[in-house]
This record gives sequence, structure tokens and C-alpha cells, in this order.
Amino acid sequence: MIRKAVYFDNNATTRVAPEVRDAMLPFLDEFYANPSSIHRFGGQLAACVEEARAKMAALLGAEQPSEILFTSCGTESDSSALLSAASTCPKRRKIVTTTVEHPAILNRVRDLARHGYRVTEIPVDGKGRLDMDFVRTAIDDDTLIVSIMWANNETGNVYPVEELSEMAHSVGALFHTDAVQAVGKVPFRLSSMPGIDMLSLSGHKVHAPKGVGALYIRRGVRFHPFVLGGHQESGRRAGTENVASIVGMGKAAELALAGIEEENTRVRALRDKLEKAVLETIPCVRVNGDPEHRLPNTTNISFEYIEGESILMLLDLDNICASSGSACTTGSLEPSHVLRAMGVPYTAAHGAIRFSFSRYNTEEEVDFTLSKLPGIMEKLRAISPYWSRRNK
Repeated sequence: MIRKAVYFDNNATTRVAPEVRDAMLPFLDEFYANPSSIHRFGGQLAACVEEARAKMAALLGAEQPSEILFTSCGTESDSSALLSAASTCPKRRKIVTTTVEHPAILNRVRDLARHGYRVTEIPVDGKGRLDMDFVRTAIDDDTLIVSIMWANNETGNVYPVEELSEMAHSVGALFHTDAVQAVGKVPFRLSSMPGIDMLSLSGHKVHAPKGVGALYIRRGVRFHPFVLGGHQESGRRAGTENVASIVGMGKAAELALAGIEEENTRVRALRDKLEKAVLETIPCVRVNGDPEHRLPNTTNISFEYIEGESILMLLDLDNICASSGSACTTGSLEPSHVLRAMGVPYTAAHGAIRFSFSRYNTEEEVDFTLSKLPGIMEKLRAISPYWSRRNK
């Protein structure tokens, strides 16, 4: 029998909302035509794709639905933005990003570095905040694109993307932001943020299915397709549209827009309750990140002198789901690159656990988790050589 999980790993993926599932089902059954077909049956599906595009534009506060390009995921959106910039502005050879980006950005820019591009990674301080003076120095007349995330997937830190985009535009560079974690959690108004040229997002982080994402491309920005082939997406991304998932993401966008206030009140209160109780009841813990500028659903807590994997295993025995960092780096024994960039001590970085909430979490789940955590920490510290060494 499958037990219902207490799920605090929503920055890794979210459950598909029931309303999203219901919106998708007809497109997995009777509405199966190719939206590019010229017959009426196909035309009906094309209209549904455009309706979803309009809903996504509304969530982002974009000027026009045509600024939304559907992709397969956030990673594809990121690569599409960076490779398009390289193709459309070949004379510029410098890319500016940060040390705390998602691997979808860092691995792509490091690959571009192997092909002759110069890459500057902006450092962060102990709270994960950007060194803005370093940014001003790094962005110069040879800068092709500045790519800085809207919010960090591990700490929840929110970055000043509007100010950063203005810096990029001051030297004629493009600005891209990976907003995969921010969409649906904070308000967007891209129509009044002309410095943001491109923005990536992913469906499965906003209660839509996996396998669908989008890239916002500001009207007037030159774009070269990453996926070549047919004429789909106005010639900007080839391949038959994943209509069911696109419709689902449109419905998820509609729900997310209506739920922004709940994210910033009830969901935030659940996060704060867990965090406050942990700090008060368990010794030698620290919250990683910027407490003043972070997503309302995320807390990254280091339980010092314990291995994070051991904590997760014992939480899992009680069917509590959390993570030790990005799901895209699971399997690595190295501590989080984000926490290392922040200078978090080794004994704290290895014991870091990220709890990320959604509107489906409840206060009862928080209370249940809080009833288990102290015992888990006591058990693990009793066998930790680091803990015993500290107490000698």
C-alpha cells in the first residue's frame, strides 16, 4: 500500500494540480489532431495552444502572448536563450553569470567557454547575495549576454534582476534570467521591465506536468532557434507541439496567477513555522541564504556535524520528502556548489536540507515533521565523529 508522502520537495518538482490534470485529459483522448494541420480538427487544437500561450503571458505580465515560446523544459529554454545570443551577436565573446546558477546555465556557459567564449562568474557573499560592484566591473562592451537567475533553487534567494538587466543594457548586452523557481511564487510584470530580454520557466515547478516549459522572448529581440526543423512556434522551435502538456501548463499558469497571494501568506507562514521551531528546538543549526530577499516557500537549513543524506534517509522512513540541494545534482557526494560558493563551512554544508513548500502543504504536515526532526538529529549526532569531536 502506498502511503501519502509529506512532501516538502516542491523546488524539485510539484504535484500536477487536479484542475490541470482535468484540463489535459481530453487532449490525451478525443482531441488528438496535429495543431499544424489545416483542417478544422487541427485548428481547434491550435486555438487551445494559443489560449494557453495567452494564460502564460498573463502570469508573466508580458506585453503580448506572441512573446511566449513553448519548449520541453527549463533546461531547453536556458540553452535556447544562450545559444541564440551567441548566434545573433557573434562579435561579442563574453558571458556574465554567477557562481550559484543552476547546472542548466553553468554547464552550458562552461561548454561555450571551451568554444572560445570568456565566462565571468559573479561571486556571492555568505548569505548568497551578489557582489554588485563586481557585476558593474564585469559587464563591459564585449559582453554578449548576462544570465542571472531570478531566484535560487537551493536557498530561495531572490536577485535584483531589474537592476541587473539595466546594467546589461547600458553596454548593449542582452539579459536573460532563469526564473524556473520564481514563476508562480512572486508577481511578474515583464511589460514594465524592458531590460529583461529572455526568461526561462518550467511547467513542473508550477503544478503542470514534466516535459513542458517556456521561454519568454521580449518583442524585438532577435532569436535563432535551438531546435531546427518545421515551422512550429512561428519558426522559433521545431517539433509538433505537446498540446496536452501545453494546455496543462496554461491552466497551471491561470491557477498560479490566482494563488500568488496564498504563496506569500499561508505558504510563507508554514515555511516560517518550520524554520522558527527548528532554530528553537535543535542545537547547532543555521539557515542558509538571505532572510530578507527570498522566495516565500523555501528554507535551506544546515544541521551541523551530520551528513545530509543520513537525515534524508531517516526522514524518508517517516515518508517525509525533502532534499539536500538541486535534484539535478543528486548522486554527487560533493556538497552543494551554491553553499560552497557562499563559503558555508564543510560541517554545515554537508548537513544542509532544503524544505520547499507548495499550496498543497498543511500545518498538520509541518507539525508532524517537527515531531520527528529532534529525534532524528539526536540519533545521528550520537554516531557522528564530528559531533563527538566538537563536544570533547
